[in-house]
Amino acid sequence: MKKFIVVLFISLFSFAIASEQEEIENVDCVILKDENSIICKYIQERVEFDKNVTFIWIDPDEEISRSREMTIPAGHGSIYDFRYVDGRKKGIWTFKVKDQDKVYETKFEIK
Repeated sequence: MKKFIVVLFISLFSFAIASEQEEIENVDCVILKDENSIICKYIQERVEFDKNVTFIWIDPDEEISRSREMTIPAGHGSIYDFRYVDGRKKGIWTFKVKDQDKVYETKFEIK
């Protein structure tokens, strides 16, 4: 029984450490048809200084539709950008965020 408890404790402790080390940074987009909007959001771990990131919208023809540098204020954990659906090319779009030396991306489809 003691072995079982020790193994269980070690397993739970290891899981807690692994979960703690996961990166919080991610990017996601949602299309709100009723509002004619595409909203893309970048989430990061909160830091105590202003941080510059670059948002890049890439159309289905692999051309940069918009590149925009944005500042995440100190103490904030996310920032978003949006565009209207009307007037956008149909197909698979790529949304990228450059945060220093890391790049995060997601894809979405305009039908």
